[in-house]
Amino acid sequence: MDPKELLIRSFHAAVAAADPHQILPRHLPAAPPRGRTLVIGAGKAGASMAQAVEQHWPAAAALEGVVITRHGHGLPTERISVIEAGHPVPDEAGEAGARDILRRVKSLGPDDLLLALVSGGGSALLSLPTEGVGMSALKATTKELLRCGARIEEINTVRKHLSAIQGGRLAAACRAPVLALIISDVTGDDPTHIASGPCAPDPTTYADALGVLERYAVSAPAEVARHLKRGSEGAIPETPKPGDPLFSRVENRVVATAQLALAAAEELFHTRGIRTTNLGDRIIGEASEVAKAQKALARRIARGGEPLKPPIAIVSGGECTVTVRGGGRGGRNTEFLLSLAIALDGLPRVQAIACDTDGIDGSEDNAGAVLLSDSLARATLRGVDAPRMLADNDAYGFFSALDDLIVTGPTRTNVNDYRAILIV
Repeated sequence: MDPKELLIRSFHAAVAAADPHQILPRHLPAAPPRGRTLVIGAGKAGASMAQAVEQHWPAAAALEGVVITRHGHGLPTERISVIEAGHPVPDEAGEAGARDILRRVKSLGPDDLLLALVSGGGSALLSLPTEGVGMSALKATTKELLRCGARIEEINTVRKHLSAIQGGRLAAACRAPVLALIISDVTGDDPTHIASGPCAPDPTTYADALGVLERYAVSAPAEVARHLKRGSEGAIPETPKPGDPLFSRVENRVVATAQLALAAAEELFHTRGIRTTNLGDRIIGEASEVAKAQKALARRIARGGEPLKPPIAIVSGGECTVTVRGGGRGGRNTEFLLSLAIALDGLPRVQAIACDTDGIDGSEDNAGAVLLSDSLARATLRGVDAPRMLADNDAYGFFSALDDLIVTGPTRTNVNDYRAILIV
């Protein structure tokens, strides 16, 4: 099989392993005998999760709700409303949806059930700024956090402490039992970090949030800095913490992870007679630096068959970051590949793929791209300067010029990034 086609098929196998229609049915609870079931949710998988619930919920059992997903990620539903909103920067549509969700959750009683559908992207989509912090201030802060190179857990620490609904506050507002079904897009799969943990206890503090802003020199609006400072001084109640009795009626259940997606991709390679080595689903750091580290292993294998012999695929997951210094276009996956291309310098028999499983690399229209052994040579023939484009954070432009972008459209799931380096 052509290496490019094989790499693309491996990505599709990884995505299929996180399809809510395949995963969710076995985790659905029984309908409450006397009360009603309210479904709420937020994330890039929100619409597909809602659709899966509807398709497998008893027709005679009461069901209602609302989920928020990214613009362009909606699906037709009958009993659960789907709202499309802004991501990665929140907007007023998400704010209105989150306000409606909180209102509905507060109406539940002990005989009812809250079924929360949580997936990656929910931090931006379920945005209800706390009193004293408006949407414009939240937008400005989010933009700065996304550009500064902070890890997603650090960004979410700030978001939780600017929110009226995240960091466990949604569960705290509910009198009914809560079951949160979660598709994880973060390393470690801790519910407190996924969509900023609306139903999970939050171990972070206002002081931690202030620390993130200081560490990355984020210039936040005055109302944001003032709110976080008041919280750190004890003038504002903290988010619910681990050990809080309210969580005795809450279950956070992770139903899909990056590790499962990587295992599915490995199985595909195995059926083609290609061995695999799995570097894990917790790889973080600057995308360009992660690429250099993986290059070293790929080069050893390709040149000397050490520590493993070709044919072999090196797979990995996680969520890298990009500190934006240029004015180009691209996400962390294409940035990883462009840095890898430069580091490999046309090394024969080495190809790679890097894609976001949600189908969107950063804020562009591609899931990622494919790097082939001759990519640098083809770029040179077309007058494309790889180092200059990397310095300008223009990896999208590089792979677009080679016609090697991967465009899938929204996959309506999200278990973070998928990378594979194929050495034949």
